[in-house]
Amino acid sequence: MLLLILLVLPLVGALVVAPMTGNPRGAKVTAMGFALASLVLTVITWLAYSPTAVDHLSRFQLELSVPWIPAFGTSFALGVDGIALVMLALIAVLMPIVMGFSWNQEIPEGRTESGFFALLLATQGMLVGVFAATDVFLFYVFFEAMLIPMYFLIGRFGGPRRQYAAVKFFLYSLLGGLIMLASVIGLYVVSGEALGEATFSWVELQSIAATLPESTQIWLFLGFFVAFAIKAPLVPFHTWLPDAGAEAPVGAGVLLVGVLDKVGTFGFLRYCLPLFPLASQRLAPLVLTLAVVGVLYAALLAVAQTDLKRFVSYTSIAHFGFIALGIFAFSSQSLAGATLYMVNHGITTGMLFIGIGFLIARGGSRLIGDYGGVHKLAPLLAGTFLLAGLASLALPGTNSFVSEFLVLVGSYPREPVYTILATVGIIFAALYVLWVYQQTMQGPVRGAAVLGALERAGGPGTMIAPEAAAKKRAFPDLSGREVAVLTPLIVLIIGLGFFPGPVLDVINPSVVATMNEVGLSDPVGGIR
Repeated sequence: MLLLILLVLPLVGALVVAPMTGNPRGAKVTAMGFALASLVLTVITWLAYSPTAVDHLSRFQLELSVPWIPAFGTSFALGVDGIALVMLALIAVLMPIVMGFSWNQEIPEGRTESGFFALLLATQGMLVGVFAATDVFLFYVFFEAMLIPMYFLIGRFGGPRRQYAAVKFFLYSLLGGLIMLASVIGLYVVSGEALGEATFSWVELQSIAATLPESTQIWLFLGFFVAFAIKAPLVPFHTWLPDAGAEAPVGAGVLLVGVLDKVGTFGFLRYCLPLFPLASQRLAPLVLTLAVVGVLYAALLAVAQTDLKRFVSYTSIAHFGFIALGIFAFSSQSLAGATLYMVNHGITTGMLFIGIGFLIARGGSRLIGDYGGVHKLAPLLAGTFLLAGLASLALPGTNSFVSEFLVLVGSYPREPVYTILATVGIIFAALYVLWVYQQTMQGPVRGAAVLGALERAGGPGTMIAPEAAAKKRAFPDLSGREVAVLTPLIVLIIGLGFFPGPVLDVINPSVVATMNEVGLSDPVGGIR
C-alpha cells in the first residue's frame, strides 16, 4: 500500500488546506506537514525497494493492482522500477523546499495562500500517479490531470502575462495528450488481436511489443512521442516553456521545469522504448537530430535572453537535448546518465530558479540588466547563485558533471557525430552561465533594481544609502529561512557530484532491463 498512500497523501493534504482561507499560517504549516510526511514515506519506499530484484521478468516492485473499468480491461495499477523511484524521490525532496521558498511570497489580490499551497500538493499527487502508474490508460489519466493544478498555479498566481502563458501551456499539453490517446486506443486494439483479450497492462503490452509489425509500431510510437516531445520539451515543440516558465510563480516554476517536464523524458524510457522497440530504433536518427538541434539552438537563445526566468527556461531546453541524446543512443551508460541527468537537472535548475526568485524579491525585476554588483551587497546570495550556475554547466565535482559525462561517454560509441555536435553545447553553457553571473553579481553596484532598492531605503532624492550597512539593509543577504531552503540543494549538488553511486545503484538494473526490452546489445559492454 506504500505507493497508494504516497499518491493519496498529498491529494488529501490539498483538500485539507484549500478551505483554510482565513488562516494563512495554518494553511502553510499544514501543507508543509503533508509535504514532509510524503518525504518520510518516500524514504521508506526507497528502503523497501530492492534494485537487485529487478530483471526483465520482474520489472516492477511494490505493486498494487485492483480492477478499475473491467469492461475496458483497465486496472488501478501502481508499481515502481528504479527509474520511477528516483523521480518520486525528486518530487518528494523538492516539494518542502518549494514550500519553504514560497512561505512569505506575495499573493496576487483576490488569491489566497491556502489555494496556492493546496495546488502545490495537488500537483505532487498527480505527478506521483504519472510516475507510479503501470496501466497505460491510468498513466494517460494522470498525464492529463496533472495539467489542471499547474494551469491554475500559472494562471492565478503568475506574472503579468499569466493568462496567456497558462492557456498556451494547457493547449500544447492537451493537444499532445489527445494525440497520445489515439495511440493508447490503437495499442489497446492491437493487444486484443495479439493476446485474444485487449489490455492496458504495461507488462502484458511489453510482452507482445517485439511481435508487432514495424509499420504499426511507428504509428503508435509517433502518437506517444509527440506528447512526450511537447512535455520534454524538444525543439520545435518547446515554445510553450519560455512563456510558462517566465510567468509561473517561482515555486511553481521549480516544479514545472524541475519535475513536470521530466514526464516527457520519463515517457520515452517507460513507454516509447519498451513498447515500440523497432520503431524506436528506426526513428532514433530523427529524435537525435531534434535533441542536438535543441542543445545548440536553445543555448544560443539563452545567451540572448534579457529575462532571468526565460534564461533558465532556455537552459533547460538545452539540457533536455542531452537527456534525449542519452536515451536514444541506446547504451546502458547513456541511459543511466540520462536518468541521472533527469534527477540532477531538477536539483540544479531548482536551485537556480530559487536563487533568481530571491533576487527578484529584493529588486522587483526579472531583467538581467537591472542588476549588477550584487555580490557586494549579498555575498551569500551571489555565492549560491554561482554554485547553481556552475552545476548547471556541469563543472566537475557537481552533480550534473557525472550525468553529462555518462551521457557523452555512453553515446559516443554508437552515435559519435551527434555526440560531438552536442559537446559544443557545453561551451555555450559556460558562456551563458558565466555571462549572466558576471552581469548580475559582479562589478560595481548598478542596475535599476539594485539602485532603486537603495534609493527607497535612503529616502526621497537619495540615490544610494551612504553607509555600507545601510546598503545591505536595503538589499539584504540571505536570511536564515532562505539559507535553510537552499542548504538541502547545496548538499545534493556536492554530494551527488562526489558520491552518485547510491542513486546509480537504483537506476542501473532498470536501465539494463530497458536495454533488454529494446533488444539491442550494449556498444560499450554494459555498465561498469
